[in-house]
Amino acid sequence: MIREEYSAVTHAKIESLRNLGLDKAEGLAKNKGKHFGREHLGELRGNARVKSRWSTLTMRASAAEYRSLHLRAHEVLRDVPLYDVSFVDLPGGGSGRTVADVRALESATPPSRIATFLYGLRYFLGRVFGWDRQPMRPEDSFLERPSERDRRDSEITPGSLDGHFWVLYQFPREALCETRNMTVHGFICTALVSNTNGYRLYWGVYVRRVSWLTRPYLVAIEPFRRVLYPAMLRRIRRAWLVAYTGMSRIDIT
Repeated sequence: MIREEYSAVTHAKIESLRNLGLDKAEGLAKNKGKHFGREHLGELRGNARVKSRWSTLTMRASAAEYRSLHLRAHEVLRDVPLYDVSFVDLPGGGSGRTVADVRALESATPPSRIATFLYGLRYFLGRVFGWDRQPMRPEDSFLERPSERDRRDSEITPGSLDGHFWVLYQFPREALCETRNMTVHGFICTALVSNTNGYRLYWGVYVRRVSWLTRPYLVAIEPFRRVLYPAMLRRIRRAWLVAYTGMSRIDIT
């Protein structure tokens, strides 16, 4: 009787860990192996594979994967909540590709119709409700957070405008930009990481609350954001494939 109850409790714990990752669940299962059947591990592995496919489809990465990257943004934005992480795999490309290469491709490629429509809608509503009426002031910016070395090593002068964003820094494999209006104080970290098949591009989105509008605004744009980010990342991938078709990771650029 006691053993059955203990097994049930263990199973409940495993169930509670499903959304936290396969490794933790497997670790608990190994420690309590005599009370936990192999079929449950098989089910968890199956769920992990489904989550992996879903992640690839939606182009969303886990916070843990993103935070494992060696990025200055982790320190610069240490007290800013990480809101979301998106990614796209960029095959080939040759060695030595940088964030500047990605930005050049992005600038040279016409925006998708989805992005044009959604950004147009956002800025139309911004004009109607006055969300963008006050430009970001230097005292509200995080321009002072990057170190002297960050500013010295940046390929773009910190504080330069990039559309509606201010550039905080741009290194060969990482860039950080910020924007602020009456709805959010937002940051986007672009990170380019090499792997055996080419590169993986990450977009880390951070959001600070600025007013009572922040929460309802984020809730309202969530469905549109789920469409917009994948569309923009697929556009970058298409431009990358056109520019670097046939280049393997070991090619010299």
